[in-house]
Amino acid sequence: MLLTKEYALMNRILGLSILLLALLPGLVLAEKKTYTLTLQGGKTDHLNAPVSVPLTVPSKLAQGGSAWVRMGEMRLPAQVTAPGLLEPTVVPENKNEVAVRLHFIVPALRAGQTVTATAELTDTPFGADVTQFNWHDTKGEFIDLKFGDRPVLRYMYHALDDSTKEKREQTYKVFHHVFDPSGKRLVTKGPGGLYTHHRGLFFGFMKVTYDTNKVVDIWHCKEDTHQAHDKVLLEEAGPVLARQRVQISWHGKKKEVFARETRELVVYNVPGSTLIDFQSKVETLGGPIKVDGDPQHAGFHFRADNEVASRTAKQTIYIRPDGTGKPGETRNWPAQKNHVNLPWDGMSFVLSDQRYTVAYLDHPQNPKEARYSERDYGRFGSYFVATITEKTPLRIQYRVHLQEGQMKGSVIDQLRQDFVQPIEVSLKP
Repeated sequence: MLLTKEYALMNRILGLSILLLALLPGLVLAEKKTYTLTLQGGKTDHLNAPVSVPLTVPSKLAQGGSAWVRMGEMRLPAQVTAPGLLEPTVVPENKNEVAVRLHFIVPALRAGQTVTATAELTDTPFGADVTQFNWHDTKGEFIDLKFGDRPVLRYMYHALDDSTKEKREQTYKVFHHVFDPSGKRLVTKGPGGLYTHHRGLFFGFMKVTYDTNKVVDIWHCKEDTHQAHDKVLLEEAGPVLARQRVQISWHGKKKEVFARETRELVVYNVPGSTLIDFQSKVETLGGPIKVDGDPQHAGFHFRADNEVASRTAKQTIYIRPDGTGKPGETRNWPAQKNHVNLPWDGMSFVLSDQRYTVAYLDHPQNPKEARYSERDYGRFGSYFVATITEKTPLRIQYRVHLQEGQMKGSVIDQLRQDFVQPIEVSLKP
């Protein structure tokens, strides 16, 4: 048994040691939590597939830390984010925890394969050796997304300037530009060129009816009609993905705001390509809204750089679920009445003698009938007719995949399966 004086001395030493550890920066123990994950492959093989797992975690692990997933011999960077725009939010049972999503990219998983993995979350940030996405705002003009130093995406959000016809044309709608996978050039079109209203990744409708009988064109943005950036609601960035959520007002007659759109883009870090999720929720500000148009002037579309229109249109090739078309050949509804409800469509185009392919992946939960349009000058996409009410906002989700070279239909089909039937994950703390 220790003597009373010796016991008291040891307690003092222990207390001073604990106090010293608390006062010394960098010596405080990091908070961490570990999960066991079971990954289940679907009906087809998965390649560079994004995985999103709902979690409730201590608030210290919800942001600013790091995460890793170990699968066999692989140690994969992971990322904790807020729930996505269209993802259900889990209500934590513990008031000291918050609902989050854990993201990582699975390099390969065979159809039907089951794999056990371990995820570790910590409040310690990633080191400088881990390349991450980052956002850069040029105030009042655009916001760039980079992966490390490589440009990936650009959000064009300049406020409407109708002081001249030319300035109004430049600023009457918001959109996202896309860089090529190397970050050396933009592959999408801005204002001007053939059909100035076609711009990058864009969303709108030629015929929108609101307030019973007011009809406006939020595609061409004629007269007072325009789309306007209100504010950035959320920006997240890490080694796995970057997310941007923005609020956009739809302006109609006399510039009145009749609808509010929440638009979210998620960009994933996948090797050799650019993978983008485009999601939107459109809400009425009073009374039903009907969105309509035609396949060429409504819906969600991609427009390649104007060089395709001016120089390489006859080299454009469309890759469809029923096969690959001839150079310059296009299909459009209603001339081709079966050009509807495609699970995906692919466009291969040429810029500066480099061929690219962009895959357009539809989601089965999007409104149907989805009517498709293709143009050899580099614009394609689909539209639908829908009614928006206070109880039923319009919700859409698409995935876009861009890479160099011409893709095979089987590869695009695999990408679409990863989109609509992602790898299933079960977990236990």
